[in-house]
Amino acid sequence: MANNGSQQGTPWPLPKFKFSVDWGNIQSDIAFQEVSGLEAETQIIEYRGSNSPEYSTVKMPGIAKYGNVTMKRGIFTNDNLFWNWYDKINMNTIERQTVVIKLLDEKNGVAVKWTLKNAWPTKITGTDLKSDGNEVAVDTIEIAHEGLTIANPGG
Repeated sequence: MANNGSQQGTPWPLPKFKFSVDWGNIQSDIAFQEVSGLEAETQIIEYRGSNSPEYSTVKMPGIAKYGNVTMKRGIFTNDNLFWNWYDKINMNTIERQTVVIKLLDEKNGVAVKWTLKNAWPTKITGTDLKSDGNEVAVDTIEIAHEGLTIANPGG
């Protein structure tokens, strides 16, 4: 019998459309249209000793590297959440936050949680404007961070 979820109790993959975001002490349970860039990479160190009988290098794990996370959300009247955080950049200082992205299950429980350590806004892109447009105005914020951890609290 195929495992396609047609039977009661059969596990289904989680849909990606139900999620929320917490920005440290700035605001919690923020609704976004899109979150992307949840990635981690380990750089490669190549080494070959001069007396190695192999004519190739050994590859070892090096420094971890984390991509910036991009978040998009609709623009609301009197809501300057992106800009207020971005405006706190002053010379070499910024108010860093722990950002938590939560993928929610059908009962609004947290199924998967991504935590960004020491996050801060590095770029904001305002919406494009078109006189004949029929879309919601959307701002985009790009967030740099120093670490990504993933947890499955519900499983």
